Amino acid sequence: MPEKRLTLNSEKRKAIADVFQNHFEQNSPKNELHKKAIADYNQARTDMKVMAETVVRYHQPQEDVDTIRSMIAKYNRSGGELYNDNCFYFTAPPRMETDSDGSKREVVDEEHVKFDLSEEFARSYYRDEIKAKGLNPDFQVAINENYDKSSPSYYTMETQVNKFTGHETSSNDNKTTMSYRDEWEKDFQLTTIGSSYCHSRMFAVDQDTFKLFKSFNSLKENVIMAHQQLYSHVNSKMEKLKLGLKSYRYFDQAKSLADKLGIALNEGILNESSSMALSVYSPENLASLLEDKVEQTREEKIAIARAVMQQQQSVN
Repeated sequence: MPEKRLTLNSEKRKAIADVFQNHFEQNSPKNELHKKAIADYNQARTDMKVMAETVVRYHQPQEDVDTIRSMIAKYNRSGGELYNDNCFYFTAPPRMETDSDGSKREVVDEEHVKFDLSEEFARSYYRDEIKAKGLNPDFQVAINENYDKSSPSYYTMETQVNKFTGHETSSNDNKTTMSYRDEWEKDFQLTTIGSSYCHSRMFAVDQDTFKLFKSFNSLKENVIMAHQQLYSHVNSKMEKLKLGLKSYRYFDQAKSLADKLGIALNEGILNESSSMALSVYSPENLASLLEDKVEQTREEKIAIARAVMQQQQSVN
């Protein structure tokens, strides 16, 4: 008898799509550019921390910091102000600029350099780690700044990702564990003379040094841009793939496509995604799992939820 062809459903198509997406991402030249952007930023960050400290200590010598610290110990806030900061403004030498009326005026360019971890940058820098956690680091780039496309799931994912990176906390969080954001805050701080208001301190540098700080900020933006390009490149492929998968009724059709693209695809991935749901949803197993004395695993809870959703969809 001829072997029965394996029929696809929405869950099996999703499992197949995940295999294709992983292949597209791992083999995309945009993925290499993203990793290179992160490596370039890391190297520049190491160099810029040294340069920032050199500039700040030139304008605010350590002996002056020590003097103010001793004055604070003696006179409290009347002795002066010190602040541990990782935010700095650097200014280039003044230059003359001619406006449309021919009038000349002196201009001082500023460059704002921060060694902290912003939300957007965190999603790009830690994209792989966020995905490994089962979260979606692309939720924001997917809407391309069109917030009309944002849905309740968008804000749910924003909360989950921000909690993972440390940009959102709650009273239930484990305060003994440092988040990525905490690590970056403690990674580099300089004791500066003045208040916490970063813009109140302007550190003048020569033109070459100013260009280096400006270039450092560009490298930070490059990480975000490379992330956006990686998502766009893969998403354009996935949109075409999902249209194709919708038209496929059998697994061997998807397998034929995968073979042509050099993607390893076998029926095992379908079993991994569906066998749990099928076994858990049997009346005997489901009844035992729903008893109070049995503690369900996370995988079992997910499998039950998926099975219930599929059952509802088939009824509808």
